[in-house]
Amino acid sequence: MINGIKPLDRSLRWGMVGGGGTSQIGYIHRSAALRDGSFTLLAGAFDIDAERGKTFGRSLGVAEDRCYPDYQTFFAEEAKRADGIEAVSIATPNNTHFAICRAALAAGLHVVCEKPLCFNTEEARILEDLCARQRKIIGVTYGYAGHQLIHQAREMIAAGLLGDIRIINMSFAHGFHAEAVELDNPSTKWRVDPRFVGPSYVLGDLATHPLFIAETMVPDLTIKRLMCCRQSFVKSRAPLEDNAYVLMEYDNGAVGSMWCSAVNCGSMHGQKVRVIGSKASIEWWDEQPNQLRYEIQGEPVRILERGMPYLEPRALAEDRIGGGHPEGLFEAWSNLYRRFAMAMDASDRGDAKLLENFWYPDVHAGLMGVRWVENCVRSADSGASWVEFS
Repeated sequence: MINGIKPLDRSLRWGMVGGGGTSQIGYIHRSAALRDGSFTLLAGAFDIDAERGKTFGRSLGVAEDRCYPDYQTFFAEEAKRADGIEAVSIATPNNTHFAICRAALAAGLHVVCEKPLCFNTEEARILEDLCARQRKIIGVTYGYAGHQLIHQAREMIAAGLLGDIRIINMSFAHGFHAEAVELDNPSTKWRVDPRFVGPSYVLGDLATHPLFIAETMVPDLTIKRLMCCRQSFVKSRAPLEDNAYVLMEYDNGAVGSMWCSAVNCGSMHGQKVRVIGSKASIEWWDEQPNQLRYEIQGEPVRILERGMPYLEPRALAEDRIGGGHPEGLFEAWSNLYRRFAMAMDASDRGDAKLLENFWYPDVHAGLMGVRWVENCVRSADSGASWVEFS
């Protein structure tokens, strides 16, 4: 159990690009990064409006001379300091991720980046290569993947308790954008603008979350081909979709489905992953994150509760309080940031052995998400045809 003891013998000097006062996700990043003492916030370029960003940074306790007007100045000035930052989190619109990530890595910084990592596979491979050359990591914030019960499911599947994996059903379908809310909401407006988000809306913004959770649960499966159809029910969003269905075939003969939507009226969140094997199934739902359904054919349903001693050690190691108390999004993010810090430290020490088997959503996970969206768009734009996963 995590009990407040720092995982490292130091705190990484850390900054942010974006995540200012109007950013909901910025607060989640800071809460997660600072929770275990693994990071200390020292600097940032928090807002596209330099004065507003400086005011916000000061309100966080950041020194005024380390609140920068843009990321270029931020990285250049911090590089001159003996106490300059070692890591940076990027919480900006999608179209800026590639340039900022590349600049951060070139400046010798570790990176935590919002998804999608970039717009296309070519850009993602550039970042992957740059990570290797610079010996720095990129962590991608697939937030709920840090929840303990995701890793309980992973251990159960690896142990063969489900038998041969046959079907994976995934969804992330809420109803909050069933109308053109972007007309009055600036934080939503950029999410449905191709200039800022690239070739997709819900495929990239929503679907990549349960996709990565499923990849975490069943890491050995590889997608062979897929078929996607997508719709723009709010017509002003075209060519971007606000609803999509994807069918997938895996290399072991298993099949998968994905439903992602922002127009599922009445649904609060709707992020679920169900893995079905030849012996049993498991299902996890982010609205009830402390429970994992375990269903053995012919037996009563078992509800596995977070924090209970019958769970795998891997699922208990990152508990923050005993069973019965809820843990959710903030705890899952904190678990990810704890792991990001440990991976950054291991990379700086050249500890290849730790990194070899150390799980976290890394640059390759970011690349896979970008690659999946590209293939979905390619399929949808060719008449919902089956395409080889390339």
